[in-house]
Amino acid sequence: MHQLITAIADALFITSNLGEIKKVNRAAQKLFGFSEEELINQPMSLIIDDTQVLTQAIYRHSSFKQNSQNFEVVCRTKTREKRLIAFSCSVIPKKIKGLEDIVYIGRDVTARQHREQRTSTQYAIARILSESQSVKQGIPQILQSICQNLGCDLGELWTASQYIGTSVQGDSINAVLRCVEIWSSRVISVREFKAITWQTTYTPGVGLPGRIWIRRLPLWIQDITKDGDKRRSQPAAETGLHAAFGFPILDDSEILGVMVFFSRDVQPKDKDLLQLVGSIGSQVAQFIKRKQAEDALVESEERYRDLFENANDLIQSVNASGHFLYVNCAWRETLGYSEAEIANMTVFDIIHPECKQDFLQRFYRLLSGEKFNQIKSAFVTKDGQTIFLEGNINCKFVEGHPVAVRGIFRNVTQRLAAEEALRRHQEETERLLLNILPAAISKPLKQEPANIAEDFADVTVLFADIVGFTEITASMNAIQVVNLLNQIFSAFDRLTEQYGLERIKTINDAYMVVGGLSTRRLDHAQAIAQMALHIQTVIALFNTENNQNFNIRIGIHSGSVMAGVINLNNFTYDLWGDTINIASCMESQGLVGKIQVTEDTYKYLCDEFLLEKRGEIEVKSKGKMTTYLLIGKKR
Repeated sequence: MHQLITAIADALFITSNLGEIKKVNRAAQKLFGFSEEELINQPMSLIIDDTQVLTQAIYRHSSFKQNSQNFEVVCRTKTREKRLIAFSCSVIPKKIKGLEDIVYIGRDVTARQHREQRTSTQYAIARILSESQSVKQGIPQILQSICQNLGCDLGELWTASQYIGTSVQGDSINAVLRCVEIWSSRVISVREFKAITWQTTYTPGVGLPGRIWIRRLPLWIQDITKDGDKRRSQPAAETGLHAAFGFPILDDSEILGVMVFFSRDVQPKDKDLLQLVGSIGSQVAQFIKRKQAEDALVESEERYRDLFENANDLIQSVNASGHFLYVNCAWRETLGYSEAEIANMTVFDIIHPECKQDFLQRFYRLLSGEKFNQIKSAFVTKDGQTIFLEGNINCKFVEGHPVAVRGIFRNVTQRLAAEEALRRHQEETERLLLNILPAAISKPLKQEPANIAEDFADVTVLFADIVGFTEITASMNAIQVVNLLNQIFSAFDRLTEQYGLERIKTINDAYMVVGGLSTRRLDHAQAIAQMALHIQTVIALFNTENNQNFNIRIGIHSGSVMAGVINLNNFTYDLWGDTINIASCMESQGLVGKIQVTEDTYKYLCDEFLLEKRGEIEVKSKGKMTTYLLIGKKR
């Protein structure tokens, strides 16, 4: 057990239930910098900063015998350097109650903590820079965010102007640096230190701010009280401040200011942290330059306000985050928002939800330098109405940075409504035309009205007739008859569409459909046969649902036809030829409830369908013809 304790990589402490150290391993000595003799018989509070956490842990162990308790606590090394240690602890039971030992196994998670702090710092700074409306709004938030995320107690901003970004910088070599912003945590009392800081000025090269100013690089001070700054070293020591670091707010070669941060801890130089804050300094400089450019742009645009206010077009200008810089009178009147409401809105708040994603993409593409000649988008007015605006939009750049996106729009809501009504009217016209003519005929007819005729060498024609319809409906009124026919023929139309066929016309209670006409296909006869069988099913279902006793007689023939449009005023489409006459005879001379087909059609169907030979029948102008009855589809 002794060898095991000695060899493990994690720090191990064994204490009494009162927290007195009884045993430590080598890893613990190395981690905290104490020798074994310096730790034995000492309280755990020697290394643990937060004794309250330790007291609670010991209480839980002694009172409730809870093992494997895990907690993270700030510890101190022999040199008083901070370390975050993740402890797990367990109780070693003994025969005598109250004499239990406690085993602590700790792992240094300081590096993980630093990574998390830096990640959160980067995220927080990026958010502040993107959301701040002005430099004066953003700088205090940046100081506070860096302090809170990196564990600093005080942050300062030093600049050579009245306030950073408010005036053009002069000669940076002869500049006089003054503190213009301070943020401090509530855990320290820095009233006297602040008072001295407000009255202190530095020249380049003097003090921590001056040295950073002249070097243009981040700088780390392990203990500011030993740095030789006579004006602030003593007040810092009295306040309890020690470690300090700072970085320049640098845009290319131009330095705009210096940020300095203090901590109560004495900390060794952290190169990774200096690299991070150096990057933050560049981001802050870019933010300041962008805000300067925006302010200059707003001032410039004031000269054009009167012109814009009297324009009939809707004019707006927003910054890179979408906040409004300016809207004209026509914009306010059209969308209905007051100036106070506009001040707290972004352009994204009034974009219609269906257009927002597309608008966002276009907006950010504009910020990246892409150009658009014209855009159209839907906006939502204050009273919830949707209006459509169309116009030009462009992005203003200053030194390569986007500072304003400006748009001039026209309200095209009424025009689009008229166009939509026209489109619907055209669609309705086309739909009505398709009900009269096949699609292949209606399209060229719309383009150039003329007589259209065409030969089709290989089609199949079906005639279906409701047997005894006149006698059955003799006692019905006209509306009842039309309703019955509409139900039946509408069902036939759905079958025609389902099987990709073409309805030609209805004659009284007869229905004519062709396969292979508009779209040439090899299976025209098979499609017609399937529809014919389906018609029988439809009629049977119709009789059941409507308490009727209709029978259907169907005739089919395959061959060639001539098709064309006659009477361009009424757009009549018809078919001619022996194939039509023979198909009609197959129906009229067929059997009630049966499907009669010619031998030509039989040759198309015999492989896939069941057919029964009827024999020969006399056909007008054709003499005797052999016919078949279509029974069903083969399994």
